[in-house]
Amino acid sequence: MDTTVSTLPPDDDHDAPRPRWVGVLIVVMMVLITLGVVNVGWRILQNSPAEEAQAQRVSADPELQRGLALAQASDCARCHMVDRKAVGPGYVAIAERYAGQADAVSLLAGKIRSGSVGTWGTVIMPRHPQISDADATLIARWVLSHAEAGKS
Repeated sequence: MDTTVSTLPPDDDHDAPRPRWVGVLIVVMMVLITLGVVNVGWRILQNSPAEEAQAQRVSADPELQRGLALAQASDCARCHMVDRKAVGPGYVAIAERYAGQADAVSLLAGKIRSGSVGTWGTVIMPRHPQISDADATLIARWVLSHAEAGKS
């Protein structure tokens, strides 16, 4: 008969107790992070002064209203914002770049229909052949009307 006593390793199934302040710190950090995310989201959703000035200008001009409606019906907002860069440049930056060019409307209308690459870096502007020449011209006029919004 074997009379040796087997020694088991110590019970390591439980971690050492954590100080209470660590849990409080984790909760406080999570609350601060949540507030930061909500604040950023709220600021993104707010209209900028350029957007409000453009909204007033569009409400007074039926042609610009039509251009806005066409831009909203298309996929323009996927890449462009009013005065901030998203995937592509903002409408204000586009309008300021082409302000004063006599052929700006036809040039932008052509870029809307045919697309472009290299104008704003390596970003590709996809072509939109489903948009008619007349509709592309209305959208281009609406985009170019943002030049005044950038100045306000």
